[in-house]
Amino acid sequence: MQEFCSAFRISTALSIIVQKYGGTSVGTTERIRNVANRLLATQREGHQVVAVVSAMAGVTDNLLKLASEVSNSPTDREMDVLLATGEQTTIALTAMAIDDLGGSAISLTGAQAGIETDGVHTKARISNISPTEVHRLLNEGHIVILAGFQGRTAEGRITTLGRGGSDLSAIAMAAAINADLCQIFTDVDGVYTCDPRVVPDAQKIDVISYDEMLEMASSGSKVMQSRAVEFAKKFGVRFEVRSSLNDNPGTLVTHETMSMESVVIRGVSLERDQAKVTIEDVPDKPANASKIFQAIASANINIDMIVQNVSWDGKADISFTLHKNDLAKAKEVLKPTLDGLGNEVSLSAMDGIAKVSAVGIGMRSHSGVAAQLFSALGEAGINIQMITTSEIKISVTIVEAEAEEAARVVHRAFDLHQPRG
Repeated sequence: MQEFCSAFRISTALSIIVQKYGGTSVGTTERIRNVANRLLATQREGHQVVAVVSAMAGVTDNLLKLASEVSNSPTDREMDVLLATGEQTTIALTAMAIDDLGGSAISLTGAQAGIETDGVHTKARISNISPTEVHRLLNEGHIVILAGFQGRTAEGRITTLGRGGSDLSAIAMAAAINADLCQIFTDVDGVYTCDPRVVPDAQKIDVISYDEMLEMASSGSKVMQSRAVEFAKKFGVRFEVRSSLNDNPGTLVTHETMSMESVVIRGVSLERDQAKVTIEDVPDKPANASKIFQAIASANINIDMIVQNVSWDGKADISFTLHKNDLAKAKEVLKPTLDGLGNEVSLSAMDGIAKVSAVGIGMRSHSGVAAQLFSALGEAGINIQMITTSEIKISVTIVEAEAEEAARVVHRAFDLHQPRG
């Protein structure tokens, strides 16, 4: 994977900037022209510019709706072919707008930009980037408009990178071409201590570490795709999250510093649309848990929280959470495995739950965080179903109907509503 960062060096005195624009930022033709103006302004400041764009807001959902109307079970391969067209529409329109404003832009699909992925459709992972064409076009003076969210396999099949995959496209391309800066433009001013739509007095975070950003993204924050943050940390891509609708400073995501630990909790994340699966009376023997989770992994289903209890009679109950959209597939792939574990093994499932997480690297050096969080929820009458922790995160699952209130309670318990200097 080292080729991401070392295959090409900047061959010109100009700096390279990668800018990513999400679906809301390019949601109308007026906003596309706004993006085009921003890109031209950046180029005129003396930079080489690569723009990574998403499908226009609502387009992906409409494509999914069309697929459901023609097929009860469309193949993942054809879904990738279909969904990739959303970004291709945006790159062409953005390039047209730049040309109309007097600039010069060339649009590239993921395949044309040299983004190679593995063969897992709808959730592909980037295996390599060969940015020869991107460098050539930049050196000729063009603004390169890249379709996010997509790539191709070594055999030439179109693949997509999952929801939020344009973030990953931008970070990976920034690493591959040794960009001096990667900017993630969205419809908010930066990363907040919680979703401002849920917590009106949430505060914008000026600087956040990769680890905190990764935990918040994987816990429900919709600002960045978690895989993109993980990639940025691995290859040292400093990036800024900021609004495409104004010129306000954003949030810088970078390596951890000593001063960051003075803040115990950096933010609160809320993840809805979760489901819980409980497998009861599993014989408490070696490899049984492995069999269960191997079956889940074989279906490319991501699971989150896991709790196992062993009863006195040698039987175990295993519970885990996953996105509710994966619940039906999980039950299907688990059936043959559970049948092989014995007649007493049973499975129950429920949706309508949510996850609330408190994140902060200050947890490493401060005690009592869990007690404070549980006490605040208890005083608010909010019942906790499951708990999981990491070095810098505490997550709980609760009834989804209480999710927003829980987020507000935790946010205020740690004084995150107070502006920080």
